[in-house]
Amino acid sequence: MFKKPIWRHILIGFTWVAVLSGIVVLMSFIEVKKDEVVCKDVKVYIPGNQYFIDKDEVDNILQVKSNALIGHKLEDINIHELENKLKANPFIEFAKVYADMDGVIQVEISQRQPIMRVVNKFDQDFYIDQHGLKIPLSQNFTAKVLVATGNIDELFSNRVDSLHTDMAKDLYKTADFIRRDSLWSAQIVQVYVNEQHEMELIPRVGNQRILLGNADSLKTKFDNLLVFYRQALPKVGEDAYKIINIKYANQVIGVKREILTKTDSAKTKTLKPDSIKTNTTNTILTQH
Repeated sequence: MFKKPIWRHILIGFTWVAVLSGIVVLMSFIEVKKDEVVCKDVKVYIPGNQYFIDKDEVDNILQVKSNALIGHKLEDINIHELENKLKANPFIEFAKVYADMDGVIQVEISQRQPIMRVVNKFDQDFYIDQHGLKIPLSQNFTAKVLVATGNIDELFSNRVDSLHTDMAKDLYKTADFIRRDSLWSAQIVQVYVNEQHEMELIPRVGNQRILLGNADSLKTKFDNLLVFYRQALPKVGEDAYKIINIKYANQVIGVKREILTKTDSAKTKTLKPDSIKTNTTNTILTQH
């Protein structure tokens, strides 16, 4: 009565040995077959709608047209080296290369996604990507992204690099916030850094500048701006203000343009400042 469990364990043990042996034999067969497979083609997959790098450039990096791959045995092709060549390109964020049993080398590429184009005060031109890294411009493609100009000290060494200055980091935070909001990404087209190293936003509609200051409390500042747009601008028109100051978290200050009187073009009409109180902000309208 004690022998049945023993034989059962022995049978299970033999079964596992047989299965493992089969797997080893199968893997050996696959390796032998792989050693005999010749590269017949290279297929490149680049998802997304940013085309900093295209299939022809990938082919050039991998030397596909020079027959460095096609016609060669897979065992003689260093897949890891091919991946490293692709990753060395500043526009490629991720690259995966592998070969199937039909002799086709598959190449999957993920490109970097720029969210801002920066022109610093030294006339150096570069992008900031979605991870806050500086990348160079491309000869193949120009990204339609937010542009930053003005007194920007961030240097660029023409290679992928992190941001070093506080202003560049603020620009990245601002661009990242704007791109995630469909309203502001459609409305704000440029960021200008003034002499006081404060950010000014330039809208698509209207001639005013929006004084943002730094990148602190962005959500609060833009919520306040939205209240200003909804409550103040409809009363006076979108071009009534030359500056909309939202750099203070608890209020919006609108500075009106100078309005000339009919009797004397050299004099300006004085308006009494008024205010609009909301649940989130005090809006102060003034004229200089």
